[in-house]
Amino acid sequence: MSDNRSVKTALFRRKPISAYVAETGATTEGGELKRTIGVFQLTMFGVGATIGTGIFIVLNVAVPVAGPAVIVAFAIAGITAALTALCYAELASMIPVSGSSYSYTYATLGEVIAYVVGFCLLLEYGVSAGAIVVGWGQYLNEVFDDLFGWRMPDAISQPPGSGGYVNLPAVVLVALCCFLLMRGARESATVNTIMVCIKIGVLLLFIVIGATAFDSANLEDFTPFGVASIGTAAAMVFFSFIGIDAVSTAGEEVHNPRRTLPLAIIFALVIVSTLYVLVALVAIAAQPWQDFEGQEAGLAQILRNITGATWPSLVLAAGAVISLFSVTLVVIYGQTRILFAMARDGMLPEVFHKVDPRTLTPVRNTILVGLFIALLGALVPLDVLANLTSMGTLVAFGVVSIGVIVLRRTQPDAPRGFRVPLYPVVPLLSIAACIYLVAKLPFNTFLLFAGWLAVALVGYAFYGMRHSRLRGVAAEAGQPVERAGGQP
Repeated sequence: MSDNRSVKTALFRRKPISAYVAETGATTEGGELKRTIGVFQLTMFGVGATIGTGIFIVLNVAVPVAGPAVIVAFAIAGITAALTALCYAELASMIPVSGSSYSYTYATLGEVIAYVVGFCLLLEYGVSAGAIVVGWGQYLNEVFDDLFGWRMPDAISQPPGSGGYVNLPAVVLVALCCFLLMRGARESATVNTIMVCIKIGVLLLFIVIGATAFDSANLEDFTPFGVASIGTAAAMVFFSFIGIDAVSTAGEEVHNPRRTLPLAIIFALVIVSTLYVLVALVAIAAQPWQDFEGQEAGLAQILRNITGATWPSLVLAAGAVISLFSVTLVVIYGQTRILFAMARDGMLPEVFHKVDPRTLTPVRNTILVGLFIALLGALVPLDVLANLTSMGTLVAFGVVSIGVIVLRRTQPDAPRGFRVPLYPVVPLLSIAACIYLVAKLPFNTFLLFAGWLAVALVGYAFYGMRHSRLRGVAAEAGQPVERAGGQP
């Protein structure tokens, strides 16, 4: 009986918020990682992690599913992300650390759930980066074609299942991003900010030129596959909003995190959602929705069709190359910091907790993550990656919203730099929206995700539960570990 109680206690022990504050220097400029990032750079991190996946790639996958109604699908995904962003802002202001949803769950729902969420985040970041780098070669080919009249053969620019053997540009992109990240967080943030400004300018160019070919007739058959297809498309494109979580992974490398994190999360979401809906509206109105399927570089092709000239499409294709570079950079950054946070708690081997003494960055994490993402991008088709990423993102977002409710009940007086408005309506709506979108994902995604969760539970049973530092602290003190719900 006592053994069963001991296991149950281990599964749901929680890490106190005070422990996060102490070990990360959340109220000072101390901590293991170096604080070099401000509000503007962090907002650009969020925008950089988001814009690129949805607009430059996934339109060609989502439009054939929902037709012109994909505009509404982006709006639904944006509303869901907005509800969740408010929940993220509150938790980030209370627990400003690198672990993002994993750390928030550890402080609210217990260790085993946190471990599973951590694996969801690893899936979310790793697979989304794989989806991003798959499309990089397509736009690189557009640039080569416009400049030199030459394209890389499919054999080396497409993954198996899409007409190729290996996606070599994907491997090159990951290697470049890893090299930059190993130089330091400040350098990465600066380069990312420059690239984000460029791609925002490129998308504004598309909106202006695309609006000149606006044809309302392209919007008349608005829901060719029925209203239900809108939810399906919204679930597919939701991985485009991964940037919200990416902002919170920088919690230990920003100045004044209790203020900076909530502001950057909200600013990034407003910028991203506005651009997404505008670009989707202009793209659908400028070209019949039937033409999107099989169109490798959709936005660039639309501009070429409108103007009859090469330069607008060349600018957009070059902007997409830069855009996808910045997304890959931030997503790899986010995954390395989640590994760092989990290893610090003993949930993963200590190798993931090591930082370079000169740059104060987790170099080994960056190399390992880079190898994993390069393999995904080189060998796995885009549609499989997009749906898996949406699943991991939605699960993590839903758990964060639950975490807000838990902390409001268990620690109502804890310091909060930001409070979710209209509580508890906003977190409950966020949870409901996440469940709705998860239900719209295809069955094979559930099977793949179930397999991933099984791996997570095995990892926790054989490693995380035995090596948890929280367990060690409680054992040394001779005290029972705090469980979810606040009871020993």
